[in-house]
Amino acid sequence: MHIATSTVSLTVDDVAASKAFFTTHLGYSETVATEDFASLAREDAAVDIVLLRRGIDVLPAAQRDQHASGLILAFTLTGLEDEEKRLRAEGVEITMPLREEPWGERLFQITDPNGVVVQFVEWAAAPDSEHA
Repeated sequence: MHIATSTVSLTVDDVAASKAFFTTHLGYSETVATEDFASLAREDAAVDIVLLRRGIDVLPAAQRDQHASGLILAFTLTGLEDEEKRLRAEGVEITMPLREEPWGERLFQITDPNGVVVQFVEWAAAPDSEHA
């Protein structure tokens, strides 16, 4: 198997609000969009994002009324403090302040208008086999 790209599909109430959040603050570009659907991509290694309006009939019946929850969309990067400062300056609420975990992971979180949690991670030290 050869995977050419990875995409996460998120079911949200307001596609336009999430699309604006990801394109304005996180560097995504719209590749295709309608009122009920948006496909977003970046030119780097970030996962592509598909936003689907909750209730849309392309979703299986059992999934139509579910909302993107219980997941964290995480991005590993360098320059964590700079990103946190940039997002704050843009008016994005930091929903989990910058912190460092005992295993060397430094992180903070933001949340999009539909409740999608986005986490930014930078390793303070290379993860060792004990915590990896």
